[in-house]
Amino acid sequence: MRIRLPQPELSSPRLRLREVRSEDAPALFAIHSDPQVMRYWSYPAWTELAQAEAKVADIQRQRREQDILIWAIAEAGSDRLIGSSAMFALNPDQGRAEIGYSLHRDWHDRGLASEALRLILGYLFDGLQLRRVEADTDPRNTASCHLLEKLGFVREGLLRERWFVNGELCDTAFYGLLRRDFIRN
Repeated sequence: MRIRLPQPELSSPRLRLREVRSEDAPALFAIHSDPQVMRYWSYPAWTELAQAEAKVADIQRQRREQDILIWAIAEAGSDRLIGSSAMFALNPDQGRAEIGYSLHRDWHDRGLASEALRLILGYLFDGLQLRRVEADTDPRNTASCHLLEKLGFVREGLLRERWFVNGELCDTAFYGLLRRDFIRN
């Protein structure tokens, strides 16, 4: 019997990072149906709540079957989902994984994405003993690029025309963060 990677709950004064639950589907839909939030993603904005419900079911299946961690980023006081973050493509032998994140537009510009990622990266480097975490973002998403760089990620390359979304070819800026370069505060 395969033992799944434990999903730790992480917290700060403003945030609670926990497992995604079925009742999070409407809040997840609110994020992924916003064309402004989804502008730089590798798939278009959702149009139906059923897509969010299917995603929650897929997240729960992935957690049972794969070494993947997916956190609901919740407001500490209300426990309401305001974003999410995933650690995937884990290669424990190589000490590396990839990370992705999203945050509802109403919660942008408050330092919450940075706060959530610091919690997660701290766990990945200290708890899982990873040596490297990677992220890819659309180079036009300057807010995401700035966030990654603020945490110590280094832009290591550009993957041209990596995605085709909403009839548009999109590049990927590829970032890497080594444990020794992680800016914890």
